[in-house]
Amino acid sequence: MSRASYVIDDSARSPDADIWFALPPGFIPLPLQELTTTEGEPVQTEGPLPGLGPVLRLAQLLLETGAVHCSLGLHADDEGDGGPLLSLFTLAWRGTGWAPRSVLAARAAVGAEGAAHIEILDLPCGPAALVQTRLDAPSELGLGAPHGLLQVTAHVPCFDGRRIAILSLATTAGGHAEHYRDLLRNIAGTVSFEDPLPDASDSDVVPNKD
Repeated sequence: MSRASYVIDDSARSPDADIWFALPPGFIPLPLQELTTTEGEPVQTEGPLPGLGPVLRLAQLLLETGAVHCSLGLHADDEGDGGPLLSLFTLAWRGTGWAPRSVLAARAAVGAEGAAHIEILDLPCGPAALVQTRLDAPSELGLGAPHGLLQVTAHVPCFDGRRIAILSLATTAGGHAEHYRDLLRNIAGTVSFEDPLPDASDSDVVPNKD
């Protein structure tokens, strides 16, 4: 089996980079600037993304919460009819008062309201919390999710103990919760707060950054 290919985003080499991560195949970066400048206006989805207006409008709402990266996930439903499963991956930062990282991860888990699944992760970059919840999708988005959106979130405290990286996957495919937990758990496992690129060879898995 051949290894999956990853593309290094230009921002990963920025001297201002403070977090690196890798997304598996099937994710397409969404242009944050364009999404924010079209706020309040209908999102056009002509060309290669027809019918994705509701998804992009959801992305706009997520960006309002402070997301610094957003990607659209498109994967085949291997357990169903083979149709496409859509998801949105976002990365945001949340400031917090200083505490040991294990405490910050525990607080994130305990403080999650209406969580259907909670677990503490021991990642290469340190402790983290994984939380699965349901979100009410605004009816104006037209997402066709009568039972709301499934959201899986990884809370990954930074080395300084004063910031938490929030990695989230949101999808209407509520019946695939275990799949999306595994997917986000794997993404969170690639998170690094130290530049991993100097020691990476051409054949290594190399991450994005935001």
